[in-house]
Amino acid sequence: MNNPLLNVPSMIFLILYLVSLIGIGILGKQKSKENTLNDFYLGGKSFGAGVLFLTLYATQYSGNNLIGFAGSAYRNGWFFLVGVTLMLSVIGGYMLYAPKLFRLSQQQDFITVGDFIAYRYQHKLLTTLIVIICLVVLSGYILSNLKAIGYIMSYVTGGGISFAQGIVSMALIMVIYETLGGMRSVAWTDAIQGSLLLVTILIIFAVIWTQYGSIFDNQNTLESVKKQFFRTPEMGDIKQWVSTLVMVCFGAAVYPQAIQRIYASKSKKSLQRSFQLMLFMPFFTTLPIIIIAIIGAAHFPNLDKVTSDQIILLMLSKLNNIAGMQYIVTLFVAAAIAAIMSTVDSAMLAIASLFTQDIYQAYRPQASQKKLIYLGKVFTWILIAIMAALAIYVPVTLWWLIQLKLEILCQIAPAIMLGVHFKQLKASSILWGLITGISFTLIFMFSPSLGQPFGIPAGVVGLMLNAIIVNLHHKLTTRSISTH
Repeated sequence: MNNPLLNVPSMIFLILYLVSLIGIGILGKQKSKENTLNDFYLGGKSFGAGVLFLTLYATQYSGNNLIGFAGSAYRNGWFFLVGVTLMLSVIGGYMLYAPKLFRLSQQQDFITVGDFIAYRYQHKLLTTLIVIICLVVLSGYILSNLKAIGYIMSYVTGGGISFAQGIVSMALIMVIYETLGGMRSVAWTDAIQGSLLLVTILIIFAVIWTQYGSIFDNQNTLESVKKQFFRTPEMGDIKQWVSTLVMVCFGAAVYPQAIQRIYASKSKKSLQRSFQLMLFMPFFTTLPIIIIAIIGAAHFPNLDKVTSDQIILLMLSKLNNIAGMQYIVTLFVAAAIAAIMSTVDSAMLAIASLFTQDIYQAYRPQASQKKLIYLGKVFTWILIAIMAALAIYVPVTLWWLIQLKLEILCQIAPAIMLGVHFKQLKASSILWGLITGISFTLIFMFSPSLGQPFGIPAGVVGLMLNAIIVNLHHKLTTRSISTH
């Protein structure tokens, strides 16, 4: 067993915090107004701008941002300032479709992504395919985050809580509060977790800046130990930046759990205000993390890929002689765990709603709302048990799961983003585009020997082919109809 990063009082605080989330689940159950899918999965569409903003923020800024972004910034330096742009692009992606989709959801009482696809295209195969894609991607999303939370719990307790124990205990807490109160519990816990994340990042930024010096104070050291930070970007770098920007903009903006939050908004005004607040968050979350990691590179210049992901924890642990530092480390650990939990619980809720609304109810339309909610809860428990087992025993890398999620998910963007704007666009055009994009992406992702097509992620090329096929098919079929 290694030396634990958290002492006994810190562990007690962390445990009490995690247990309190179950209390919020109980409160969410008590506040439920009716036993309907709308109330359980969307909180009765009652979220104002404050809660909506915090739940969107907590869902978008996962543990990958707090840990993965720091490691990438450590390894890439100034080049990773593109990370701020990546997070801004997600908001741009929302704005391409969210206002119109919200109005439609109010009129048609949508619960899931599948509801919109079924209403817009009236095509069972297309709806089923998109729902399956969402289920697969969200399952991988849960798997990657459960692995991350297992690593964190094992690391901060010095092995006192094993990787497997960390996964099982966190999964159990999340599934309890989520199945108790549904979207209300998830949104309220997200509000707490989002607030904790934001405050913690700003506190840690101030501490690091004060104790290790500013960017300018560390410039000379960086120039000597990290010369690669100051090289001129090459065409390959620019190509990667632009392609990743496209992938994040069109992939992360159509997360099924994010779309559910669009549906759950109380009003158009609440939705607009939450997006306006989200525009500032990359500058208060992503940017401070990048700056911290670059400062860390000057003081800890030779970390490998695995260790560099822990750069923030490493920097804080070296300041343990400062009064109150243990509290700051505890806050960071709690914020990292909170960030991961807020993404996993949202994904679990989205998967349960997709299963009940778009799969089970499609074949059992006579099923009551009460039965559908019960089945959704049972499905959630079975799913999280399977995902926890896979996270413990399947040796797949976190980055591969993240890459799989975005490259595949962005293929459904045309169906949503084009569908809300172009009424004449047919299901067959979207279907052929989707099949082309998915097929191309999967062939390259599961054939490592092929490498990246044209030096950019396969999902981005797949999305381009997807959009081209949609456009060509639409024009050809429209022209064919007009000539007859």
